[in-house]
Amino acid sequence: MSETKIALVTGANKGIGYEIAAGLGALGYRVGVGARDEARREAAVEKLRAGGADAFGVPLDVTGDQSVTDAAELVEREAGRLDVLVNNAGVSGETGPGWVQDPTTLDLDVVRTVVETNVIGVIRVTNAMLPLLRRSASPRVVNVSSAVASLTRQADPDIEIGPVMAAYAPSKSFLNAVTVQYARQFAGTNFRINAVCPGLVATDFTGFHGPRTPAQGAVTAIRLATVSDDGPTGSFFEDDGVVPW
Repeated sequence: MSETKIALVTGANKGIGYEIAAGLGALGYRVGVGARDEARREAAVEKLRAGGADAFGVPLDVTGDQSVTDAAELVEREAGRLDVLVNNAGVSGETGPGWVQDPTTLDLDVVRTVVETNVIGVIRVTNAMLPLLRRSASPRVVNVSSAVASLTRQADPDIEIGPVMAAYAPSKSFLNAVTVQYARQFAGTNFRINAVCPGLVATDFTGFHGPRTPAQGAVTAIRLATVSDDGPTGSFFEDDGVVPW
């Protein structure tokens, strides 16, 4: 089996996901670009290749069982194993003025949609890729979360944490909790499974509001994807260090 390390990044056709893929590619990883949209996916692959990365497209809708199964089979055919999985794909859900999701008027279908992608999608993809990750000597899973997932920060009136987002923020808290359970399950192994906050990044996800570039938002995710076997697991990080739960 090839010595080249293999990575899969979901939602990698643009924004932070693309920059994570580019960063891993620059480090010599062969990178699977997971994305639903065929045209955008292939455009991202071509751009990565033009920049010198070894990239291949992976059709992937994290909300679809068959799509995820097919993606795992494609990665197996292409690479035979997986060393890094970055669960980056996510949605905010419909918001009102000022990006508010008012819990008192929240449409339950919005909650279901957000949780389906941000939590269940991560579980679906991770479990489908586990047989490939188990073939790696040093498997890494990075779940892209958000600082708004921090209950400590949300509950502190002296911390500016942004608008009330009663679907999105709890979905990321849920994702963090799931991340810890995976880390516990693989305690005592070389698996390293962590959550990461990229910060407020100017992408279409945020309406291009935010002081950080996608490349800046990708830095900590790349660090966790390449952490050593004695590195952290079951933790939540941003650029400045650990984020409180």
